[in-house]
Amino acid sequence: MSLHLGVIHKDFNMQVILTPPVAFILYFVLVAILFGVGRVLAGKGKPSEEKSSIYASGEASPLTRSLPGYRGFFVIALFFAVLHLGVLMLGSSSVSPISIVYLIGLMLALVVLIIG
Repeated sequence: MSLHLGVIHKDFNMQVILTPPVAFILYFVLVAILFGVGRVLAGKGKPSEEKSSIYASGEASPLTRSLPGYRGFFVIALFFAVLHLGVLMLGSSSVSPISIVYLIGLMLALVVLIIG
């Protein structure tokens, strides 16, 4: 009887530990400990011009300002959204003439996105 209660107690402890708030707190404590150990093991740094400058893989940074855009990102995001949703729809359907028509439409949509 005590063995059975021990198993129930162990399962209850695992269920409590795996709840999101408790797991978050445990991981936060673990990360704080690892961060503290890393700070203790790290050497003292000395400020220098190289450390505070912009690093671009050894190349000089451009002097002109650029205006970043999201057009390329949106095209790629739309491509992957169409692709993943299409695969999800085809994967959850049976083989039928409708799914073949859907597959052809999916391929045409992806070709249009690729060509632009």
